[in-house]
Amino acid sequence: MAEPTELTARVDGEAIFRALRSEILAGMHPPGTALREVVISERFGVSRTPVREALSRLQHERLLERAVRGLQVPQVDPQQVIQIYDLRVMLEEEAAGQAALNRGTADLMRLEALLDRDRAAVDPDDTTKVTNNLEFHTTLWAAARNPILMDLLQRLSTHLIHTPRSTLSVGNRWQEVLGEHEALISAITERRSEDARAIARAHMETARTLRLQLLRTSAAD
Repeated sequence: MAEPTELTARVDGEAIFRALRSEILAGMHPPGTALREVVISERFGVSRTPVREALSRLQHERLLERAVRGLQVPQVDPQQVIQIYDLRVMLEEEAAGQAALNRGTADLMRLEALLDRDRAAVDPDDTTKVTNNLEFHTTLWAAARNPILMDLLQRLSTHLIHTPRSTLSVGNRWQEVLGEHEALISAITERRSEDARAIARAHMETARTLRLQLLRTSAAD
């Protein structure tokens, strides 16, 4: 597991919030991990007031939940996970279709650069795959030029970070994903909106199927 993020600039509630948020999104704190005010205060060398502010914001974003031991990284709710995938299938399809119609040259350059980076990565670990994949999708959402749609997708994506093991590390899925990303870029570049929608839908439906398999395996253990 990677080391926690440390801050070099002035430490305040905003800085602590961003550092902890990045760590949770990267999967550095597994589900059930308690985040305690006193420990975080000592880590960043601050009073408990800015820490309390940061933790409250993380709870508001549903990146933390109240438990017996205080605030902790949420446990996995299989039913909720499937509901999130169902919504993402629809929203990712819409984002891809709108991106094909509204993208600019800079969007295409960014998407191609991210794909080149991921193809060049040698045996990336699970956290790297998750982080890079989210960056690609976030860039695609931005290309749709629809702030409301992007906000909804960002909110949904935060709920999936609590699931154990990424679908990207199942079998040869990572290489398949890169091929699907390439197909998406091609459709968006050529403004083939319906093709982009179809590729995005199939892309997310595969992820949902794999997640169901992982949840069944986890439940059987």
